[in-house]
Amino acid sequence: MFNTKKTFNVLISAVLMGSVIAGCTTKENTASSSDKPAATTDNKANDMTPIKMTFFDKNTGDAFTNEVAKEITKRTGVTIEIQQPTGNPSEKLNLMLASSDLPDLVLMDRGDIVSKYIAAGAIIPLDDLIAKFGPNVQKMYGDTLKKTRFTDGKNYYLSNWYGQENEPVFGINMRKDWLKQIAPDKAEGGKPFTTDEFEALLKDFKTKLGKVDGKDVYPMSFNGENMGAVLGTFKGMWGMRVYYEDNGTLKYDVKDPKYKDMLMYINKLYREGLIDPEWPVNKKQTWEQKISKGLVFASPGAYWDFGTPNGVLKKEGGIEKQVYPYKIVGPGVDPAKTTLGPKSSLGWDAIAITKTNKNPERTMKLIDFLASEEGQYLLMWGIEGVHWDQKDGKHTPRPEVLQGFKDDWDNYAKKTGIRKWTWFVKNGKGSDGTPYDLPGRYSRNEIDQMALKNLSDTVWETAAYDNLGPAGGTPDALVSQKISDIMSQTITKVIISKTETDAAALFDKMLADMKTAGDEKVEKIINDNYKKRMDLWK
Repeated sequence: MFNTKKTFNVLISAVLMGSVIAGCTTKENTASSSDKPAATTDNKANDMTPIKMTFFDKNTGDAFTNEVAKEITKRTGVTIEIQQPTGNPSEKLNLMLASSDLPDLVLMDRGDIVSKYIAAGAIIPLDDLIAKFGPNVQKMYGDTLKKTRFTDGKNYYLSNWYGQENEPVFGINMRKDWLKQIAPDKAEGGKPFTTDEFEALLKDFKTKLGKVDGKDVYPMSFNGENMGAVLGTFKGMWGMRVYYEDNGTLKYDVKDPKYKDMLMYINKLYREGLIDPEWPVNKKQTWEQKISKGLVFASPGAYWDFGTPNGVLKKEGGIEKQVYPYKIVGPGVDPAKTTLGPKSSLGWDAIAITKTNKNPERTMKLIDFLASEEGQYLLMWGIEGVHWDQKDGKHTPRPEVLQGFKDDWDNYAKKTGIRKWTWFVKNGKGSDGTPYDLPGRYSRNEIDQMALKNLSDTVWETAAYDNLGPAGGTPDALVSQKISDIMSQTITKVIISKTETDAAALFDKMLADMKTAGDEKVEKIINDNYKKRMDLWK
C-alpha cells in the first residue's frame, strides 16, 4: 500500500527545505522531568518574562526573525529557536529519541513516530494542561481532541492542518489548450470523462498533436517518485478507498476486484503507447521538466503538485497553456461517488511538548494563543494594520500582500512570516467567514477554481483508516513492510507488462505472495485496531 499523505504546506510547491540546525537543545530552557508537568500557578503560566523555547519542525528550519515571529514574541514573551535538519527529518527524530536530546516542542508526522515518542515517555500528556491553560485549544479543536487520543485515552499531541474541508486532491491534469483542440466541449470543466472517453482522448491527442517541434509528446506521464499520488488518482476514479471492505472486514485494497480492473486499464494504456515508457524512472524533477517543456499532455496526481511546471507554462504561454485537473470516472462508477479527494480531518502533523521542557505551562499558554482564532490570523494573515485591516467586520488583506504571494510565494512567506509558521492550523473559515489560510484559500487561482468545479464532490474522510497497521518496530511491522514491498514492486511490473495475460498473471501471483508472507495476520491487526478506534471515538 502506498502512502498518499502530503502536507498542506505543499499546496503550491514541494516541502520547504530546512537549514542547518543547532547540534543540541538550548540548555537554559530544558531540563529532565517526569512525563507529567509539575504543578504550577496560573501566575507562572501568564508570565510574560522573556523566555526561549526550542522547536523542532520537520517542515522548516528558518530563523525565527521575521515580522510575524517578532509579533508572536511580543504577544507571548516567547522567542522560538527553530531546529530542523538539512537531511532526513525522520532520521533526526529517531536520533533525538534515542539520545533523549529533545527540544521543548516537536512537530512530526502523525503515525508510527508519534507512537514511538509516546511509548518512550518522550512527550507528555496534555490533558491537564489543556484543561487549565487551553480554553482556545478546547474551543477550536472540539471533537478532534477526542479522536486524537492515544489508546490510554490521553492526548499527547495536537493535530496540525486539522478539521475537514471540502477541498479536492487528485485528478487527471491535462493541458487545457491542447484539450480545447480535441475535446472543446469539456475543456472548461464540469463534465467528467469516462475511462473509455479518456483512452480515446489520449489516442486522438497522439494522432493529432503528438509532436512539438519534431519531438514526441507523451499523451500521459507519471511521477515515478510519487506512486501514492498516481495510484491514489486511479483508485479514486474507480471509487476505491484505503481498504477494501468485504462484509464488514477491512482487507488490503488490492483485494478489491476493481483494483485488478484498474491495473489492467493502466497496462492497456501503456501497451498502446499512451504512457511515457520512462515513467518508472522519472524523478520528480525530470517529470516536472517534461511537463514544463511541453512534452506531456496529461498526468495523474494532486492538482497542487503541478505548481512549478504550471508557473513555467503560464509565463511562456498564458493561463490556458497550464495543466488543469479533470475528473475521469471508472466503469460502472457513479461520478458523484468517485473517491479522488481523500482528506483526514485529523491533519497531517502532530505537535507535542517533550519531557525535557521545564516550562510546560508557559508552553501551553503559547500554544493556546497560536491555536486561537487571533493566533491563526496572525500566523496565516500577518499583522493587523500592516498586512491586513478590519473592514466591515471582516479581515481584509492589503493588496500588496496578495500580490507578494502571487509574485513569489516562498520568498514572501519567508520575508514576512505570513504562512511561514504553520502551527496548529485549522482548516476552514473564521467567525467572520474569511478563511484562516490567506494565501491558499482567500483568492483562488484558475487552477484551484477548476479543481473546485470538477472535483469538489469527490472529497471523503479518511481519518478512521489512518495508521491502523502494526506498531513500528514490532515483528508484525516487518511482515507489513514485506507485504507493502511485494505490492509496490509487483504493481510497477503489472503496469509495464507486454501482454494482458502477463499482467493478470503477475497480479494473481502478487496476491498469492502476500498470503504466503502473512497478509491475513496483518489484516487482523488492522481490523482489531479499527474496532478499538471506533470504541475510543464513541
